[in-house]
Amino acid sequence: MNTILRRIAFSTGVVAAATTLAAGTASAHTAVEAPGAKQGATSVLYFRISNESDVASTTQLTVELPGLKTARTEDMPGWNAVVNRDANKLATSVTWTAEPGTGAGPGQFQRFFLYAGPMPKQDTVAFKAVQTYSDGKVETWDQPTPAGADEPEFPLPVLTLAAADPDDGHSHGTESESPQAGKSETDTDSARWLGIGGLALGGIGAAAGLGALARTRRTTQ
Repeated sequence: MNTILRRIAFSTGVVAAATTLAAGTASAHTAVEAPGAKQGATSVLYFRISNESDVASTTQLTVELPGLKTARTEDMPGWNAVVNRDANKLATSVTWTAEPGTGAGPGQFQRFFLYAGPMPKQDTVAFKAVQTYSDGKVETWDQPTPAGADEPEFPLPVLTLAAADPDDGHSHGTESESPQAGKSETDTDSARWLGIGGLALGGIGAAAGLGALARTRRTTQ
């Protein structure tokens, strides 16, 4: 399972990096992304924070979760993660804490991956986040953005979910005590993300090949 999560995280990272570069500085806030996330299914989410302090590092991020059955963090060097659950064993929040002397420094950003679900059967889901700095400053990202209004100072991270496929069964995207059922779910998800990552890497390889061909032609002329 850990190997699958690493592969999913890597593939999602390829897409996430492209999204971050395209977004530019206009989205220098705490945000949540999950390409292809669907209602009622598990997905790989990543939470992106930007360090907006000139003197302190971000040392902790807490994200509230909407009572999810599955919530698994990725092994992240320099950070420790704790998932909090309620009496029904549903995940209600996750906290990443930087080890002493580490963290996201001034001018940096950081991504935190979470394999979670099933997602609520609704169009959007919000993830209130609390960002803590090494100097004690705390920023709470919980301000909704009304339709047609300017973005508030600390906008609430919101994820848009695609509708579930009509032929999805009631257990699709959920974890089961059956090893075979769990294998089916994770294999499907990992195949999807690895496919996306493969397309991105394939494009890079094709560009590199064309560049090499052009240089070869110039040297032989």
